[in-house]
Amino acid sequence: MSALDDTNVFLPELWHTYATVTPEKDALICGDKKRSWRDFDKNMSRIANALIARGIGRGDKVAVLVSNNIEAMEIIYGVTRAGACVVPLSGLLTAEQLAVLIDDCDASCLIATDSYLDRISEIRDKLTKIPPENLIAADFTADGWVGFDRFLGDASDAMPTVKYRLEDNFNIIYSSGTTGLPKGIVQTHRARQHWSYSNAVELRFHRNAVAMTTTSLYSNGTWLMMLPSLFVGGTLVIMPEFSPEAFLETAVAHKITHTFMVPTQFIVTLDHPNFDDYDLSQLESVLCAGSPLRPDTKADVLKRLTPNLSELYGCTEGFASMCNPDMHAVKPGSVGKPVLGFDLKIFDDDGNELARDEVGEICGYGAGMMKEYYKREDLTEEIIVRDHHGRTFLRSGDIGRIDEDGYLYIMDRKKDMIISGGFNIFPADIESIIGEHPDVLDVTVIGVPHEKWGESPLALIIGRKGLEGTAEIVKWANSRLAKSQRIIGAELRQDFPRNALGKVVKRELRDPYWE
Repeated sequence: MSALDDTNVFLPELWHTYATVTPEKDALICGDKKRSWRDFDKNMSRIANALIARGIGRGDKVAVLVSNNIEAMEIIYGVTRAGACVVPLSGLLTAEQLAVLIDDCDASCLIATDSYLDRISEIRDKLTKIPPENLIAADFTADGWVGFDRFLGDASDAMPTVKYRLEDNFNIIYSSGTTGLPKGIVQTHRARQHWSYSNAVELRFHRNAVAMTTTSLYSNGTWLMMLPSLFVGGTLVIMPEFSPEAFLETAVAHKITHTFMVPTQFIVTLDHPNFDDYDLSQLESVLCAGSPLRPDTKADVLKRLTPNLSELYGCTEGFASMCNPDMHAVKPGSVGKPVLGFDLKIFDDDGNELARDEVGEICGYGAGMMKEYYKREDLTEEIIVRDHHGRTFLRSGDIGRIDEDGYLYIMDRKKDMIISGGFNIFPADIESIIGEHPDVLDVTVIGVPHEKWGESPLALIIGRKGLEGTAEIVKWANSRLAKSQRIIGAELRQDFPRNALGKVVKRELRDPYWE
């Protein structure tokens, strides 16, 4: 007797379905370029078939260094359609850092755009795992590189015959490195399926959604727009580079319904002198992630940008909570409840589950969890804590609490907590106060050495135009802070070091004071 297939909604197959049922619909838009679902599908298949012809498929890693454009999307998901594992790498990395990660992920193929040529040229002799014929130039010609037309050759644009499996590696995302060297986070087809449908449900995506990316395509946060949009067969608008004016103009021109921004982007967009001239009433769902919004910024977003704001807290390793629009007034300061398919708990340093409203480390479990840190069994084991059912929750490194109604509150990063005179001080609490000062555009607080207290909080401030000194701000802030929270001073900065999602890399700010 014949048995039916054990079917699953594998993403490469789902996208092919949209190409057959809505072939003329726009799948991707970037500037003046558009790509229909039919052409998007064919281009992914040509790339997949070209890789398969080179013997690249299940178990193989393809490193990708690409700019924000339509072709980058086709490359990234063409790799996954071939059954291989795509490794999108950060454009913020140096040549030496890229060499380390390309070697670490065991990539047997590298596809890059012109903007990365100089950095790869510096390290070409170190990429010993990649044969010359697998060094692919996406949009340029250069000695030692295989041009894209030659790479594609006569590859078919038909859907390849690949048997996808839930446990197969879909991608490796390297952590942003805010607390040290990046780690390769392995996500499977199962995890990426969950990412697609859970965020589609939570953010109310639909087939007529027009979503916009504002951050780099290699960043896991950007996939919060990419995967749900493709999952429902919508349209994705790609910003080549973010600026407040470009965001506002694009949102209006394309009648954007869904978008994702990081706190810094909200701050500078709301500060744009002509912000109120743009009609953004078509926005159905705006997501913030990367780091929590300051209370004053959130209030401004809800009042001036859209009431349809969702705030996501989570980690690339694989769990999240979301504060949806109906929750802001009910639970101010909360980052909501677990996203569909996740469970959150608070544990102490000894791995014991804590009761509601007790403060400890935020840990999560669910269908979107990573498979492992690539080749780092030791680090994988370190991040695991087991609940009383024996389930493998993942440690976040963040401190928080869950209230009696199941809402999560973040206190701060565990590594960013300041211990001054025996008191635990959470920089986020101080930042929320200083951020209310009218002359402060952005602020971050770090711990610096103190002879008496061990360490004390110092505020680093990006001021609004015209701010020349900080003495008045320090006095103003300390009059509003608890005695143990008072800052010892404030310094003006032009900018902060940030990761791909705009999160401040406090380690880089702290290190000079402790050296």
